[in-house]
Amino acid sequence: MYGTLRGALAGRKVEYDRESYKASVEGRISGIGKTIRIKSIHVHYELTVPAESREATERALAAHPQGCPAHQSVKDAINITWSATLKAGDQVLSLMEEGSDAASA
Repeated sequence: MYGTLRGALAGRKVEYDRESYKASVEGRISGIGKTIRIKSIHVHYELTVPAESREATERALAAHPQGCPAHQSVKDAINITWSATLKAGDQVLSLMEEGSDAASA
């Protein structure tokens, strides 16, 4: 999931600060007997882009789940959501997957 966003940005020729690019992942699990089951995964991205790349970056964030093999492989069994802190020029934006409540992941 993390790598495909970098690929989506590169595909749109979006320059981003590779030193400050971060992705953190939080998962929720439940127990079934002696086995655990992953219930949900939430990925939070932090990235910095030039101001003129804001719209392209927002499109890449919104589109990356459809092109991510890991997401596509497990999406029917595990609830996957994302959010992002995007620094575009002098603006700082908080974004999240449309229709999701990132706090519930």
